[in-house]
Amino acid sequence: MLPWRHARVTNLPQICRVNTSRPVFFIERYINPLHAGRVFALAGAICALLTAAPLRAAGPYLHGFDPLALLPPPPPLGAAEDVADRESTLRIYTARTAEEIALGKNEHTVTIFAFTPAIGPFFQPGKFPKTEALFQEVEAETKEIVNTAKNTWKRPRPFVADPTRFAEPGDPEKSPGYPSGHSTRGTAFALVLAEIFPEQREAILAKGRDIGWVRVEIGVHTPLDIYGGRVLGQALAREFLRSPAFQADLAAARAEVAAALKS
Repeated sequence: MLPWRHARVTNLPQICRVNTSRPVFFIERYINPLHAGRVFALAGAICALLTAAPLRAAGPYLHGFDPLALLPPPPPLGAAEDVADRESTLRIYTARTAEEIALGKNEHTVTIFAFTPAIGPFFQPGKFPKTEALFQEVEAETKEIVNTAKNTWKRPRPFVADPTRFAEPGDPEKSPGYPSGHSTRGTAFALVLAEIFPEQREAILAKGRDIGWVRVEIGVHTPLDIYGGRVLGQALAREFLRSPAFQADLAAARAEVAAALKS
């Protein structure tokens, strides 16, 4: 029996790293030459899938974080403090501009690339996979924490509590209003990005604030919702930075960015 009939591929990632400058040796020793073309085509396709697989962060980073122990509950609907908060929202909403409405709709889904104007035009999707993996984990853990608070207090959004005066919300969402998820993510993302791009820190933090505030301008949150999100986002960023797993992924993201800036 020919020796190639007994050959087995048991470590495809190792095959993907094989020295392709000597393919004939591999074919003659391990593979029936009649089938070599098909085998290498299949191996190449599988290797391409393996190398294209998205990176995953080393999370979870947070353990036992309780937003209910951090944030005070919002005022009851109709209480004097609640009314004052909603009246200030109405004044801001009434003065909104077309540009603010467009921005609010455009930032329905907040990603780190909303910060590109603050960081620089080189900061684009697909160019920083380790950085994106880090923030995907931050996003997932942040969302879970925010939803815990929202679903506990169930504070109505402005256009839900008062649909007559907030008849045209810029980006209506079904979830409760307090704390604002956009404000939480904007704050947390900004503080972590500032660790990677310290020279752009002030511009990044300003953008993080704007991500939350535009939600008031388009009538989908009140200022109290935004302030709660800022407090929560700052606390989350602090907890992320205390995590050894997060620090390892942050170091990889910093190295990735530094390498890109040198190239």
